[in-house]
Amino acid sequence: MSAMSITSTTSAISTTSAISTASKKMNPVNSLSPQQLEQAFQMFNLASSGLCTAYEELRQQAQVLTDELALANGELRRQFAEKQALLEATQRSERLAAMGEMAARLAHQLRTPLATAMLYAAQLHEPGLPAEKRASFAEKTLNRLRHLERLIEDMLLFVRGTGATFEPVPVAGLLREVFQIMEPQVLARGLLLELSDGSGGCMVRADRQALIGALLSLLENALQASDEGGRIRLSAKTAAAELEIYVSDTGIGIAPEAQGRLFEPFFTTRTGGTGLGLAIVRTVAQTHGGSISLALANAGGSEFVLRLPIAAAPVGLPTEINQGKVNDAAALADR
Repeated sequence: MSAMSITSTTSAISTTSAISTASKKMNPVNSLSPQQLEQAFQMFNLASSGLCTAYEELRQQAQVLTDELALANGELRRQFAEKQALLEATQRSERLAAMGEMAARLAHQLRTPLATAMLYAAQLHEPGLPAEKRASFAEKTLNRLRHLERLIEDMLLFVRGTGATFEPVPVAGLLREVFQIMEPQVLARGLLLELSDGSGGCMVRADRQALIGALLSLLENALQASDEGGRIRLSAKTAAAELEIYVSDTGIGIAPEAQGRLFEPFFTTRTGGTGLGLAIVRTVAQTHGGSISLALANAGGSEFVLRLPIAAAPVGLPTEINQGKVNDAAALADR
């Protein structure tokens, strides 16, 4: 409030107070003289004029403050809009950069098997090529083309997601099915596959085939990293409201410099790998409200843990399978 408005208001209040005091000292109205009445009206008019002046000044100042506030709000909205536009532009640039990097990696992944397949196919046109050589080149060409097909399928699965159809899935049956699928491959390589089911009969709400695919991918990686005589272990246990599924091996382990990039699309440490297996596993885990992480990695092997929310309370006892033999887990040591 300005000094003028304060002065006007003070003057008006003082005049009003004077009128009140004078009224108390004066006689009843019918005994007032014309001069006293005129003086009272003059004092009243003076007080009214002061109050009107003070009100107008206050109204003007309120209008000024309202205009300044509107201007400040407009500036804040403009700054917010600029910040939002900058954020969206940054996110768009990041998406484009990621797409560009993915496209470059995909082109690199496609070029090598495609060039190899073309080289083998060109050999088939050589005149006088023995039938044995021709069959060998044809098989190698088909192998490279199959690798290309698998790479494209993995890429489509990674980009589109799993298209999951969720339903209650008993964990025990899921683990047993995965074990039965992988056991012949593991035994053929001279390794031991173990299953320890500590899920206690719990269930998860999941796309069964997507989870089977994710677990098979982890087990295949363990198989590739293991030498003859090694051991691969598939196990499960519950922790609070989560199911934890472990896939471990006694293989060569994972180099420290590679551990931070394991789940990146197209990153692979294996010759002939697509680099999408673990990226797809992570997509499946996230689609199910879970996670996948590297729990252990050293020269004595590695271990991955897939965590999923539990859909039903656990019942019953865990069981352990070793090459198809089922035993009471109560007699077994804890994992």
